[in-house]
Amino acid sequence: MGDTRRNRMHALRLMLVVLAMFGFGYALVPLYNVVCQLTGLNGKTTRIGADEAQGYAPDTSRWVTVEFLGSVKAGLPWEFRPVVSRMRVHPGQLYDARFVATNLDTQALVGQAVPSVAPGEAARHFHKTECFCFTQQRFEPKETRELPLRFVIDPELPKHVKTVTLSYTFFDVTSTAKADTETIQKQN
Repeated sequence: MGDTRRNRMHALRLMLVVLAMFGFGYALVPLYNVVCQLTGLNGKTTRIGADEAQGYAPDTSRWVTVEFLGSVKAGLPWEFRPVVSRMRVHPGQLYDARFVATNLDTQALVGQAVPSVAPGEAARHFHKTECFCFTQQRFEPKETRELPLRFVIDPELPKHVKTVTLSYTFFDVTSTAKADTETIQKQN
């Protein structure tokens, strides 16, 4: 009887370890995203409101060059590029930039851009008030569209950072968008 009880306790402990590991794995992605946004790790930028962005005092004694890059996941029928590849900006001042995306396919597609900022220490100082990366973009066949970006660089950006690179990779999320639409339609 003692062995049976010990085996049950051992099985219960193992089950608790498995549940704890599953819970940790499930919470890891949201925790990672929070850490990246707070620290700028892996080039994650932050989104702020227009009022907060206009609350900065522009540092007109200082210039920072912002480079814009656009790429498409290999093999996808998209073109994606910045309208202007670089811009000189004053930290604390609000700026507008645009990217151009084209669906080269003969069917409608949904795309979404994922941003990254380099150097990593600049990411937490690069704030967007408006960005096409916040939403999925539906494009009709052969459609070309300009996508807006409005940003401000926090004046607290370290003085040694003279150039910030904002890079977007455009992904085809058509299958995910269809699945989301079907789920919403089933709920209604």
